[in-house]
Amino acid sequence: MPHLSFIIPAYNEASRIAPSLEKAREYFAAQRYTTEILVVNDGSSDDTSGVVSGLADVRLIEQPRNMGKGAAVRRGMLEATGDYRIFSDADFSTPVHETARVLARLEGGVDICIGSRGVDTSLVKKHQPWYREKLGKMVNIVVQTAFIPGITDTQCGFKGFRAAAAKAVFSRAQLNGWMFDLEALYVASKLGLRIEEIPVEWYNDERSTVSFRHSWQILSEIFSIKRLHRTL
Repeated sequence: MPHLSFIIPAYNEASRIAPSLEKAREYFAAQRYTTEILVVNDGSSDDTSGVVSGLADVRLIEQPRNMGKGAAVRRGMLEATGDYRIFSDADFSTPVHETARVLARLEGGVDICIGSRGVDTSLVKKHQPWYREKLGKMVNIVVQTAFIPGITDTQCGFKGFRAAAAKAVFSRAQLNGWMFDLEALYVASKLGLRIEEIPVEWYNDERSTVSFRHSWQILSEIFSIKRLHRTL
């Protein structure tokens, strides 16, 4: 059983996942603990599978069709075998070396450790366009008011879980879309799991597709979370 599972959800990432995987393989090869790298291909229409399948030390998991990032992360978390499990965006907006800080907190006893752009904004090395930062602030107002007070950034795509916490949370999670992170943290808080938010280095990738046109979908997902988990 590996010490760490590092999970990367991927949808049409053939053009940029190879450099990310090269960085991950190099980083983990230098660590003293054992690691499995999992890529969950979310029904890509490009050659993401071909790029990943050529790497003997990377485990490829194929979704039957494009189901959404939340579904890909959920499957990766539940099929991983590591004592600790971290998921990361394929573009490595948060560099892989931030694994050290997240893993240290998990090994220290927290159930869930989440990377954040809000705790120390000086670590945001390349900002999003103003309208996406505005959307993020609007989402956070709702989060702070109605879901998880005290967490400044639920949407940074770099989060770690102890194995038991991953199983407890993702066996209950249901959202496949943009707000699966918030759902996971909300479920964790209802289960009484210990969540810690830490600052991480972060670089915006211009190819990200979230914009104001997704606002209604995002709000719809946010307000479905309590309904989906009202019995917790």
